[in-house]
Amino acid sequence: MLGLQTASQTPQNMMRTGECVLNLPTVHQVDAVDRLARLTGSREIPNFKKQLGYDYEPSKFEVAGLTPIPSRTVAAPRALECPIQLEAVLAERHDIMADDPQVAGLLSAFEVRITRVHVLPSLLMEGHENRIDPAKWQPLIMNFQKFYGVSNVEAAPSRLAQIEESKYRMPDVDRARVAAPQGVC
Repeated sequence: MLGLQTASQTPQNMMRTGECVLNLPTVHQVDAVDRLARLTGSREIPNFKKQLGYDYEPSKFEVAGLTPIPSRTVAAPRALECPIQLEAVLAERHDIMADDPQVAGLLSAFEVRITRVHVLPSLLMEGHENRIDPAKWQPLIMNFQKFYGVSNVEAAPSRLAQIEESKYRMPDVDRARVAAPQGVC
C-alpha cells in the first residue's frame, strides 16, 4: 500500500499506466533523494506546489545522479544505484477521506502487486536465497519530513522470527520468481 497525493506526477503515471517501480535507496543515497525533494515531472505545477517552491524537471534521474535501467515486467525504469527495486502493477486505488469535500480525490492509497524483486546479492542473508539480512540493509526512511536510517542492531528478539518465513509467503512471490535471471530474488 502506497499513500500518495493524487495531484503528484507519480500517482498520475500509475493511474495512466497501471505500473510503477519502487526504487528503495539506502541511507548513503540521501543526497540523491533530497535533490528530488521539490521537483515534479508535471509541466503544469499545481498552485499549492508552486507555493511550496516546486519546480518542473523532466530529467529527474539525471538531477539525482541515478542511472535508469530497463525493468523486466513493467515499462517504468529502475534506478541502477538502488540496491532494492520492486517492479509492480496497480491492483486498486482507494480514495482517502472521500467523504470530505475539501479533500475528496486528493489523497489515495494505491494497492500494488509486486511482479519482480531485484535485490543486491550482498544484502541477502547467508544460507537464504530469498531473505534480506536486516543487519545489512540500511534503508533511507523519511519520518515527519526528516531523513533517518535504521540501526543494524536488533532491539530485541521476536517470537515471530521463530516461524519459518515461507509459511507467510503469498503465491505472488513464486509467480514473480518464475524465469527470474541469476542474482534476482
